[in-house]
Amino acid sequence: MTRAFSSLSDMLNHGFDTVIDVRSPAEFAEDHVPGAISLPVLDNEERARVGTIYKQESPFLARKLGAALVFRNAAAHIEGPLAHHEGGWRPLVYCWRGGQRSGSFGWMLQQIGWRAEVVEGGYKTYRRLVTKALYRDPLPHRFVQLGGYTGTAKTALLPRLAARGVQVIDLEGLARHRGSLLGDMPGGQPSQKWFETCLAQELSRLDPERPVLVEAESSKIGQILLPPSLWEGMKQAPWIEVAAPLEARAVYLDEAYDDILSDGARLKAQLAPLRYHRGHALIDQWEALIDAGERLALCRSLAADHYDPAYEKSMSAMTPRVLQRFETPKLDAAGLDALADRIADAFQTIEI
Repeated sequence: MTRAFSSLSDMLNHGFDTVIDVRSPAEFAEDHVPGAISLPVLDNEERARVGTIYKQESPFLARKLGAALVFRNAAAHIEGPLAHHEGGWRPLVYCWRGGQRSGSFGWMLQQIGWRAEVVEGGYKTYRRLVTKALYRDPLPHRFVQLGGYTGTAKTALLPRLAARGVQVIDLEGLARHRGSLLGDMPGGQPSQKWFETCLAQELSRLDPERPVLVEAESSKIGQILLPPSLWEGMKQAPWIEVAAPLEARAVYLDEAYDDILSDGARLKAQLAPLRYHRGHALIDQWEALIDAGERLALCRSLAADHYDPAYEKSMSAMTPRVLQRFETPKLDAAGLDALADRIADAFQTIEI
């Protein structure tokens, strides 16, 4: 039995007990339906081997070998991770395009008595629905951008605002990047497709009748591109802006960027390309501060001499409609809590 999905909302709210991705581990790692478990019926090497035989020798031989491998691996899954399920279990199974891998596994589950269904069109159906939502259709959400100089703790404000009832999406969190020259985070960034899956899931949870706050970003966060539907919504969005003294921002940056500031060699390598934009004298000064362990002085100069001019240039080019500006003398926990209270209160009556 197959299950057809005509909208992304229907697929994300499928109602099945378990979603099973039977594609290879490499395919699963790049992207998968949210909440799916990986039970490959062909691992990476087996899939490559069957594909090579199909192209270079014989489709029949490839199908015969593939069937043997699929049923062998499926049996191991049934005896192992699926053994505890009772008779009423309802799994939803998919492979790349809803073909032999998911069809074979789904058939086995059905023969046992489980109420298994297979996604019609497989992962390609899911990906087509994500693409439609994020690339072709306008989003129904109304966005507000949270702007401010680098170091004004915008990212740290988002969870505080969410706890106060404001609808937020943490784009940098989804992209696993701090959105700046020194924005790389441990573990690297997700694939573009997985970022879009996580974004689509976040959007599906939000009420389109209420505004959604996102941190002001460019169209690219590290190596991740913001999908066109989101970017168009952000470009049309009004702003609220936060401001703090340079010294408070330097203290915040010193803490927020501790991982990169603690690695002098890596830090110098990431700053080196700015010689062509900010001049040798400034970069030499930064390197001297790195060698001397003067992290606060370095953060102060990075903000004043690099990030602030870039922000001012961007603002002059965009000229966004700023609804309200919020100033705070400190960016410690107490200062951020107080700032979040003020922004959340204003958000109740904000007019977009």
